[in-house]
Amino acid sequence: MSTQVRLKIITPDRIIYDEDVEMVIARGIEGEIGILFDHTPMVTLIPKSVLKIKKGKSFYPIAVSGGGFLEVIPNQITVLADSAEKPEEIDVDRAEQAKRRAEERLTQEEEAKIEVNRAREALQRAEARLQAVQQQKAAR
Repeated sequence: MSTQVRLKIITPDRIIYDEDVEMVIARGIEGEIGILFDHTPMVTLIPKSVLKIKKGKSFYPIAVSGGGFLEVIPNQITVLADSAEKPEEIDVDRAEQAKRRAEERLTQEEEAKIEVNRAREALQRAEARLQAVQQQKAAR
């Protein structure tokens, strides 16, 4: 009997991941959740964060930069996200520059509230991307 679950990560541009896995760890609206074979059906929003995919003995990170949804139906997990990237697709220098720019914008109090919100979103996206790369390096 199989103890794997099918994971599909889909963005408007492409299917980024479509494989059988042992476990997925994701951040939902109420905190981090782990999903295994035969999990109860559910749907949750997922923020900009890193999905951790367990396959074999190791975990593989995927940066979800645009928010999205995670749906669990019998033995299938589907993530629909605005954007998602594998660690090897991430330009680390560009992500670090984006993080610095966002942090600088957040320190400028005279900026309009919209700019602060945009900077926070940019910071969350950059941090998720960098976490995915760091987790991939640590797994090696």
